[in-house]
Amino acid sequence: MARNTQSIVKQSRREGYALHPKAHKVLVKRTVGPGQSASTRINRSPSQYLLQLREKQKVKRLYGLLEKQFSNLMKEASRSRGQSGQELLKLLELRADNAVYRSGLAASRPAARQLVSHGHFMLNGKRFDIPSLRLKVGDELVVRPHSQNSGYFKSLDDNSPAPSSVPEWLKADRKKLSIKITGVPTRDDAEPDISEQLIVEYYSR
Repeated sequence: MARNTQSIVKQSRREGYALHPKAHKVLVKRTVGPGQSASTRINRSPSQYLLQLREKQKVKRLYGLLEKQFSNLMKEASRSRGQSGQELLKLLELRADNAVYRSGLAASRPAARQLVSHGHFMLNGKRFDIPSLRLKVGDELVVRPHSQNSGYFKSLDDNSPAPSSVPEWLKADRKKLSIKITGVPTRDDAEPDISEQLIVEYYSR
């Protein structure tokens, strides 16, 4: 499975956005991108194209997709009846790895992707290992019985503390280690500081 192997902290510095919880402290200390210094930074307004590109890169890296995967999702979103940008975010939210992260069973999307790709979950009673699998209403993810006895899930509260809130489109049960898809994500369920219209404009050039 192809993936971006660059440090998530470096990616976060490049985008000026914490793509992973551990990147927050780094961004506070280092506000410029990798390979740059505050003394050499040019203070000028970025072009509209650069704004579009950086927003696309930010969201692509936030959800852990490669360029072709992200581009294909944007094409699919553009063919839908709804607003392209919001449809794109809905497709991203419905990924299996994102659902695991949103449920609180993983502390980050990369961690959730690893749990899924290592086969720790069953989908509707069957083992699967595809992080990009798109979920639909009624689907249920459950940690496999064998995996429930692993050190990770035995110490879940330490590895991934319960989130303050879980999106309304899914129902998570930490005791049963299960996730039920009960609805469809809305724009409000995605990250609030995403400017999806910039992404639409980037691919509309």
